[in-house]
Amino acid sequence: MAAPLTDGERRKQISVRGIAGLGDVAEVRKSFNRHLHFTLVKDRNVATPRDYYFALAHTVRDHLVGRWIRTQQHYYERDPKRIYYLSLEFYMGRTLQNTMVNLGLQNACDEAIYQLGLDLEELEEIEEDAGLGNGGLGRLAACFLDSMATLGLAAYGYGIRYEFGIFNQKIVNGWQVEEADDWLRYGSPWEKARPEYMLPVHFYGRVYHTPEGVKWVDTQVVLAMPYDTPVPGYKNNTVNTMRLWSAKAPNDFNLQEFNVGDYIEAVLDRNLAENISRVLYPNDNFFEGKELRLKQEYFVVAATLQDIIRRFKSSKFGCRDPVRTCFETFPDKVAIQLNDTHPALSIPELMRILVDVEKVDWDKAWEITKRTCAYTNHTVLPEALERWPVSMFEKLLPRHLEIIYALNQMHLDRVAALYPGDIDRLRRMSVIEEGDCKRINMAHLCVIGSHAVNGVARIHSDIVKNSVFKDFYELEPEKFQNKTNGITPRRWLLLCNPGLADVIAEKIGEAFITDLSQLKKLLDFINNETFIRDVAKVKQENKLKFAAYLEEQYKVKINPSSMFDVQVKRIHEYKRQLLNCLHAITLYNR
Repeated sequence: MAAPLTDGERRKQISVRGIAGLGDVAEVRKSFNRHLHFTLVKDRNVATPRDYYFALAHTVRDHLVGRWIRTQQHYYERDPKRIYYLSLEFYMGRTLQNTMVNLGLQNACDEAIYQLGLDLEELEEIEEDAGLGNGGLGRLAACFLDSMATLGLAAYGYGIRYEFGIFNQKIVNGWQVEEADDWLRYGSPWEKARPEYMLPVHFYGRVYHTPEGVKWVDTQVVLAMPYDTPVPGYKNNTVNTMRLWSAKAPNDFNLQEFNVGDYIEAVLDRNLAENISRVLYPNDNFFEGKELRLKQEYFVVAATLQDIIRRFKSSKFGCRDPVRTCFETFPDKVAIQLNDTHPALSIPELMRILVDVEKVDWDKAWEITKRTCAYTNHTVLPEALERWPVSMFEKLLPRHLEIIYALNQMHLDRVAALYPGDIDRLRRMSVIEEGDCKRINMAHLCVIGSHAVNGVARIHSDIVKNSVFKDFYELEPEKFQNKTNGITPRRWLLLCNPGLADVIAEKIGEAFITDLSQLKKLLDFINNETFIRDVAKVKQENKLKFAAYLEEQYKVKINPSSMFDVQVKRIHEYKRQLLNCLHAITLYNR
């Protein structure tokens, strides 16, 4: 088996996408050494490979910061409509290489690191994977952020800064063993804590009605601390923001409940509040009605909506005063996209803020909410749909339960007027499911509270319209759309398969990097022997690298000339891995 190319050999093959300028290389080297000394307080005698990774990450980040600040200034000055993508998962992966690609720095960094006697690929491998997602849902969120930054849209990703992401999987004696993913163990050079924007989030308590309006009182408060991560567009100087919230206990958390002797106990109790952002729930195909999960969902929604409204009010750059007090234009300036039902509480929470806090008329608030929110459905599996017990809501979010009941009544009154006497339809379309345990159907809440509902593939959207939400589709067909999931070609072609990207660029130019439809031009080369040979060569090189990786990591030797059938998915019945294996065996036997 031929060995994969070494770092030195790779260098001899000049990429068609340009060679780094000497000035850029010198600047990267200088910045790298400065960060090694002044940020990490190390020299080459004691620095570890991880120190070198951090020095390089800070060097690359320096190129982001000016663009990041300028982008936000531009948004404040122009005040465009802003897109808020709410998701409990953002499967971002590693940041270093993606940032170098999007800023056009990869060649300069590659050469500078080589001149310093280091290996760029080895440094890239040191970065912890930001695995804050389970699979497709979280990766879609990450790809959307990359795409929106590349399109220059004023977009923000909002989620939770989980201390532990998706577990690390080990196979021991044929069984899966989960290990905690402590991705923040060494800190992250990409995030910036923003304690000045820390916000209170309320739980529990009770509701009482007064002539002045409804009050939600005697609540337990948890603080939401934002951490901002830059999201660079591809070579367009736009850098958007992903803001992830971390739960912090307030200084007086539970202290009033203890006497002096129990002070230690009270301090240890702070962990209960901070558990909210501790861990990502690993199940994306089965609904578990855990109170902590509901707390996570409300935590991200409550903090995010406060942030959105603060930004809406402070419409001009540098102005902290609430210059906007009228919410009439809110849907013209704010779009909230709900990535599945996890952020569904945005609907009753926005209603609560508008009606209880901002004193907007109920019907007007409902119109604003519907025009602002849109919902992406991800699953049609009945066991995966979120249905929260009413009793849990009653305890944890009593005001939101009242609002959901009121919204459901309005919705059912409308259905009853259009379909008189159809009791079964009312039951099917209700947000509240009756039974031994009353439950709130979060998908139904999303549909009635949004102006647009989309599936993520043509066949999926058809199932949504004809089966899962059939009654709702009959009521409001104009609401339902299809938005077939895409991927970012920057990460999944340019970064993952640079050899193939070079071969493509030689034939059709570089426009495909921001417009994948350009790949249709390759149809002109399907009988071009040189092109076919070049693609086969890249494929074989990738197989050699993968075979070498397997041998190093798992001590498994495979023939790199054999056919590789790869299915990168969690092991689950509906992913049909076993069926795929049987199919491969059948093809082989034929």
